[in-house]
Amino acid sequence: MTPLAPLSRRHFLQRNASGVGSLALAWILREQRLLGTPAAKPRDPQSFDLKPKVTPRGGRARAMISLFMHGGPSHIDLFDPKPELTRRSGEDYAGEVTFSFVDRASKKLFGSPWQFRQHGESGMAASELLPHFSRIVDDVCLIRSMHTDINGHEPSIWSMNTGRAQPGRPALGSWLTYALGNESQDLPAYVVLTDPGGHPVDGARNWSNGWMPPLFQGTVARAREPRILNLDAPPALRGARQQENLSFLAQLNRAHLARHPGEADLEARIASYELAARMQLAAKEALDLSGESPATKKLYGLDDPVTQEYGTRCLIARRLIERGVRFVQLFVNGQIWDNHENIRGGLADCCRKTDRPSAALVLDLKARGLLDTTLVHWGGEIGRLPVTENHGAAEKAGRDHNGQGFSTWLAGGGVRGGTIYGATDEFGHRAVENPVSPADYHATLLHLFGFDHAELAYQYNGQQQHLTDGKPCRVVHEILS
Repeated sequence: MTPLAPLSRRHFLQRNASGVGSLALAWILREQRLLGTPAAKPRDPQSFDLKPKVTPRGGRARAMISLFMHGGPSHIDLFDPKPELTRRSGEDYAGEVTFSFVDRASKKLFGSPWQFRQHGESGMAASELLPHFSRIVDDVCLIRSMHTDINGHEPSIWSMNTGRAQPGRPALGSWLTYALGNESQDLPAYVVLTDPGGHPVDGARNWSNGWMPPLFQGTVARAREPRILNLDAPPALRGARQQENLSFLAQLNRAHLARHPGEADLEARIASYELAARMQLAAKEALDLSGESPATKKLYGLDDPVTQEYGTRCLIARRLIERGVRFVQLFVNGQIWDNHENIRGGLADCCRKTDRPSAALVLDLKARGLLDTTLVHWGGEIGRLPVTENHGAAEKAGRDHNGQGFSTWLAGGGVRGGTIYGATDEFGHRAVENPVSPADYHATLLHLFGFDHAELAYQYNGQQQHLTDGKPCRVVHEILS
């Protein structure tokens, strides 16, 4: 073979870009040749790979599914009944209110149009809009005292998803995959399942790796088939020819690494190439629902046009976790829960789409013995105000943003089921009992995965960076089993 030295790696890629598929660049890159952290070892801050890592403190959770509900679900219409609000509906609210849309603002109290009932052995109350949630209340910890103290969507989303109310930081999924790697070496560690109606508000920044290497960015599975494009190499390049090309590329990579030991970007790139090649087979199988039983498909609502799409994604999320993916996040299009007007119609539509599949996910994980180690999150970035927006005609009435108090729920992964934690005031406006901040939420999640939030760090710009961003926070031990 001609000596490698005269042909640079860059020159090789420039000359052969049309002949090497980007998702098949490393078919025979050897795992033992990578300069990454060995499997079952704590993360070395200077290494970047997706091999599974042990945690310093054990941990109950091994994977997480986040059902992120963009727009701010109305907690006082879904999870947080307020009899006093109902009793005084139509009266002027005496408290101070921060409105996002002053021109449509009102201080008229707006009692929930829906009835609440208690369910399960725990007696947890839920709205009639959530008939399927009522089936899982004894597996759920309902936090009624979340708050960001910010009314805007994007800053609150950044707070809940990255730890700071500014853009540019790694998402929660990036932190978990950086810390833990992946149990599967054939699938991405962090998968994003988007809505066919479009991306959520703020787009791809929701799953950004920030200043971490691209290896820790969310991998998007498309909303429609084919969910991952270009999994197969072109027909003319498959088989022996593909292996020969990739074998040569592997030699170039190893030679380059030998000349530049510890080059983090190259190390991460090699790991990404290897993963892309392995996905050619594993991703197809993971995303194929044809082997699921009719009963399972019915459980998720695949038999109903209203729930079919979201149910399909929830079922895919379970299949990915089952196959070793670390973090899966589902988004809705835009911010469908942002019910500034016609909340009677809009909120009901949101619930019809998501309630049955969300409950099915918890039930299915539990039936398969996966819920104990899989943390399921359901929630948005803000709640809604107890006063009416567009006060007047019933069909126009809605609710403005409320970052001072709202609800979210967790299930599995070491969380105590059948538990209600925290409370808002008598009108549902502000968190007044055991408030939980985004930093508290993140500290608790990391604890469930076996990490101290103050110790899990990433070196960037000469400083130790943390998911909790140095904010005062605590692990909410009261919600742990």
